[in-house]
Amino acid sequence: MFGVMKLNEQLERAVEIAKELERRKATNKLADYKPYDYQKKFHNTVASQRLLMAGNRIGKSFCGATELAIHLTGKYPDWWEGKKFDRPIRAWAGGSSNETTRDICQKELVGQPDDPSARGTGSIPLNTIGEATRKPGVPNAHNSLVVKHVTGGWSRLGFKAYEMGKEKWMGEAVDVVWLDEEPPPAIYSQALTRTADRGGIVFMTFTPENGMTETVAQFVNNLKPGQALQQAGWDDAPHMTTDVREQILAALPPHERKMREQGIPQLGSGLVFPIAEDDIVCDPIDIPTYWPRLCGIDFGWNHPTAAVWIAWDRDSDIAYVYDSYAMRQEAVPIHASAIKSRGNWIPVVWPMDGRQADKGSGKSLTEQYRTEGCNMLREHFSNPPSQGQKDGTGGVSVEAGIQEMYTRMQTKRLKIFKNQDKLLQELRMYHRKDGKIVPINDDVISAMRYCVMSLRKARIKNYEPTYIQAESEFNVFA
Repeated sequence: MFGVMKLNEQLERAVEIAKELERRKATNKLADYKPYDYQKKFHNTVASQRLLMAGNRIGKSFCGATELAIHLTGKYPDWWEGKKFDRPIRAWAGGSSNETTRDICQKELVGQPDDPSARGTGSIPLNTIGEATRKPGVPNAHNSLVVKHVTGGWSRLGFKAYEMGKEKWMGEAVDVVWLDEEPPPAIYSQALTRTADRGGIVFMTFTPENGMTETVAQFVNNLKPGQALQQAGWDDAPHMTTDVREQILAALPPHERKMREQGIPQLGSGLVFPIAEDDIVCDPIDIPTYWPRLCGIDFGWNHPTAAVWIAWDRDSDIAYVYDSYAMRQEAVPIHASAIKSRGNWIPVVWPMDGRQADKGSGKSLTEQYRTEGCNMLREHFSNPPSQGQKDGTGGVSVEAGIQEMYTRMQTKRLKIFKNQDKLLQELRMYHRKDGKIVPINDDVISAMRYCVMSLRKARIKNYEPTYIQAESEFNVFA
């Protein structure tokens, strides 16, 4: 009997020990953190600004929370090659709203917000979590938290939300900022400002659901010194099984799949030209007389009639937008006068709707402009023809023009004088929604597109003929 009792006691003790070990493991995730390859690479990248742009459900938020916990506690693993702090730090964790900050950032760092027993089941070890303050008006949300550092001091962590406005992100200097959802540009700028004086870091973890936004674009297309981009998708996360993938993909519209699966910004939303303005804007220059010029016009009434003038440096294949015009609800003579004042010898490329006849005069728009003395090209705008095909067979696809302009911007072969305010304003707002370009406030852009796709029509004053039948798209005089 005694032996049986002894055995039962041993079994009970073993169960208690097992439970305690499980509790300790659950409340000290840092001790067992074994990052995936993409997570380890992200941690070990030394840069003051980092973006982990990743697909859904691969552990990006957990990665961000774990890195922040490591900095807060000073418990750097042996494999760590990234930024280190040898003292307690001041840090912020932020998301879109107070609720999402609580439900994602706080949960990943501390544990389930509405379950007191879950405290310490996040990335911050329970035995390092100190006093927390509550956020007024947001149930179970922390406003701040202190975390024990290996040096014996205390790190301070504040929880922020983008919806609070940039004013709430001002003032305090911090060492580390973790942004778990894509921030507005103003919030991101404030985060950079707060960390600048302390040699700190800002890192972001999100899926690019808003498309090629300004923030995404600077990491994808225009990395500066001190910036780093890490992309990751389902192939980088072993826990994403085939069954899970198929279930998720089946529920997604086609245009979202690459974004959700691979962390690639969808074309369905965001800026059409996600290019840093500094890369396309230049100071006005004296245009050499031997550079061919071209004017493009987009007709309007309720929306502006717009025109753009381009000079083409053939040697470097750089097109310079040096002038523009936009005016609504004015008669043809007014627009024609503006066009002629820039040089009535410059060829004007015009869209197909220039064929429409005026109900009063019976003349088409193009004929009216010719009557006023504008050098309108013989045929309406068309994209460059395929090699070996006649001019006029290239179609009028908008997307073809968009792609050509975007390529030129990327390769620094399209420049815009910095005094072209109307055009630059349109470019900042020109965007897609659900895969389609939103045709609002795009009049000057349209005129620019006609020019860029018609450089073969550009002319030098008193030297080249306005129009020569092209044998191929490579005939620049056509």
